[in-house]
Amino acid sequence: MLIAGVAALGLQGAALAAPHATALQARAMLDHAVAEVKSAGDKAAFAEFNQPKGAFNTGELYVFVFDLNGIYEAYGAHPGSVGRDVKDLTDAEGKPIVRDMIEIARTAGHGQVNYVWLNRSDNRIEHKMSLIELVGNHVIGVGYYPN
Repeated sequence: MLIAGVAALGLQGAALAAPHATALQARAMLDHAVAEVKSAGDKAAFAEFNQPKGAFNTGELYVFVFDLNGIYEAYGAHPGSVGRDVKDLTDAEGKPIVRDMIEIARTAGHGQVNYVWLNRSDNRIEHKMSLIELVGNHVIGVGYYPN
C-alpha cells in the first residue's frame, strides 16, 4: 500500500509539471511574428510582442527582437527591457548569445542558437534553443527548451 501511495504521488507530480513547448510550436510562433512584422509594420508588431498576455507570449514561448547593434526592440518576457543594450549578454556558461544571433542573422538570414538559460517556469538552468530570423534590421526570435 505504501508503494502504491508513493507511485500515485509520483504520477500526480508528473501530471502537475508543465510540459515544455516544442520546436514546432516555437517555429510556428516565429513564423507568425515574422508575418506580423511584414504585414503590420515593425512598431505595431513590437507593441504586440510586448503584451504580457498577448498572442506572442504564451507559456514559456515569447517573441524577442533586437536590432543589429544588440538593442532590445521587443521582449515578451520582460517588456521593461526594451531599449536595453544586450549585445554582450552571455548565457550561464559565458557564451555570447546575442552576438552569435546577430552573426547568424547577418550571414545566413536565419538559424538557431543553442545555449544554457534559466527556465523561469521551474527555476532551473537548462539548455535552450532560439530560432531566429532577420527581417530588415531586426533579429526576431523565439526560444524553447528542447526535451
